[in-house]
Amino acid sequence: MRPTSKSDLFCSFSWLALQGFGGVLAVVQRELVEKKQWLTREEFVEDWAVAQILPGPNVVNLSLMLGDRYYGFPGALLALAGMLLFPLLLVLALAAAFSGVADLPQVQGALRGMGAVAAGLITATGLQLITALRSNPMGLDVCWVLAALTFVAIAILRLPLAWVLLGVGGAACVYAYRTLQAKAERKAQQENNP
Repeated sequence: MRPTSKSDLFCSFSWLALQGFGGVLAVVQRELVEKKQWLTREEFVEDWAVAQILPGPNVVNLSLMLGDRYYGFPGALLALAGMLLFPLLLVLALAAAFSGVADLPQVQGALRGMGAVAAGLITATGLQLITALRSNPMGLDVCWVLAALTFVAIAILRLPLAWVLLGVGGAACVYAYRTLQAKAERKAQQENNP
């Protein structure tokens, strides 16, 4: 499935942006994969991985990618406008309202609570997307090892994200390329030798 029109693309990303204020991974996955079915889980995982590597906010990168995929450059601009227009207006209104109450302990406690909820949403979405790894050409075990290496490198060793992306991400890319290449060679041999 795909967006029915450019206005559907704009409205869908506007709705996504307004729903996922502060943390959108769970919302984006639910809307694009489960409700609208513009992407399969596997496609979402692949596109989200690319969006994370590119500079800038992940969901903005994803909106640009999907807008371009379905409607070219104008679609990318419309999806971007949908992601940014209403949140910008909302942030300006909230900033004006927040300036008067920012020092209240209740407001500071509420903000800390929202951080915990956002972490929980990200964890839950990650667990939902694990099923997409079953069809990964590298295999589920290799994916778990890469995830563990990434966690150790960032959370325990506190290595900079750029180095982890280059090291673990580069190794994963090379391994995936070789795995896909070997798979293609086996398929070609099977077709040539019936």
